[in-house]
Amino acid sequence: MSSKAIRFYETGGPEVLKFETVEVGEPGPGQVRVRHTGIAVNFIDIYFRTGRYPAPLPNGLGSDAVGVVEAVGPDVSFLAVGDRVGYMFGPLGAYSERRVMPAEVLIKIPDGIDDETASTIIMKGLTAQYLFRQVFPLKGGETILYHAAAGGVGLIACQWARALGVTMIGTVGSDEKAEIAKAHGCTHVINYKTENFVERVKEITGGKGVPVVYDSVGKDTLAGSLDCLQKRGTLVSNGTSSGPVVIDTMQLAIKGSIWVTRPAMVDYALPRPNMLKMADELFDLVLAGKIVSKPQQVFSLADAADAHRALESRQTVGATVLKP
Repeated sequence: MSSKAIRFYETGGPEVLKFETVEVGEPGPGQVRVRHTGIAVNFIDIYFRTGRYPAPLPNGLGSDAVGVVEAVGPDVSFLAVGDRVGYMFGPLGAYSERRVMPAEVLIKIPDGIDDETASTIIMKGLTAQYLFRQVFPLKGGETILYHAAAGGVGLIACQWARALGVTMIGTVGSDEKAEIAKAHGCTHVINYKTENFVERVKEITGGKGVPVVYDSVGKDTLAGSLDCLQKRGTLVSNGTSSGPVVIDTMQLAIKGSIWVTRPAMVDYALPRPNMLKMADELFDLVLAGKIVSKPQQVFSLADAADAHRALESRQTVGATVLKP
């Protein structure tokens, strides 16, 4: 069976992405074939495309999509043809119309959640879950700093913080993004282009700082993030969109015995029962109306390069999705 897919043969800019016809076979033992209905675009895709994260070439791209099970291989008892599923693990290649996948990485989508919503919450929603509920478990009542509050994970994080009773201070890059983050539940929003976020955090917290900073920006915000922390506070470095982070450990002592972690989703979501438990918590919040998520930018699969250009330019808000 033939299918359209994005492939890349060398690392580089968006122009290395090629829209091609590929062959998709029948699922083998422990596998299913999925026809995609929505494919999420994440910053990690850019890391693979540029070579920051190594991958064998040539290769497909993308690891986060939703779709419908078309065929089920032997030894798969927990999925059936017609099931709606999503995934965030497995081999690269989500930028495609259909593909064969290991069944063990697939998550069934509840009937009350449509494909449009599901396409924005698998990796992004589960990222918010492990950051807020596992890496630095929030119980309610805390005041936190979250960078990129109007991004794909950020808008879910705003709503999750509100649901937990957490005061979220979020940074954004424009007044328009500030309004969007605030509308999604961010308590205090700082436009880092017009305000000093360290001074504002100290002002909001009465000079105390915050117990945790979630920083997906990296190089540009590192120094300021450390300055926002209380003594023995925690920097969760969960991304490097502005460049890699280099930390002088002596500065961690000088700034108050700061803890730093660079978490990876795989270490929190696997084995499979962990992932399903995380998904249940996320889906419950979505079904209860406490998290609402829809694609803010939609591109055709053939225009994946344009989607990457938009994301890299920091002009996007919320989730970006490709439609096969």
